[in-house]
Amino acid sequence: MGMENYSPHQQKIIKRYYDNIDQVAWQRLAELVADLYLAEGKKRDKLWVSAANFMEKLKVPPARIEAIAGKKDVEALAKLVKELMGKE
Repeated sequence: MGMENYSPHQQKIIKRYYDNIDQVAWQRLAELVADLYLAEGKKRDKLWVSAANFMEKLKVPPARIEAIAGKKDVEALAKLVKELMGKE
C-alpha cells in the first residue's frame, strides 16, 4: 500500500515518524531500562526480547547486543542508552 492512500496531512505525520525513528527507538529503549528494573518472571523475558529488537534497530553491533541481552545486564543496557543519547 503506497502513500497515495493517505491525505497530505497523514503523509507528513508518517514522514516525520520515520525521519525520527532513531529517537523513538532509543527513547523506548530508555523506558525499557526502567521497566526491566521492576519486572519479574515472564514479563522480564519479553522485555529483554523487545530491548534486543530496539538495539538491532539502532544498529548496535550484534556482539554487544548478545553481551547485554544474553547476560540480561540492565546496568549495561542503561550505559548503552546513555551512550546513544550522547550521540544525538
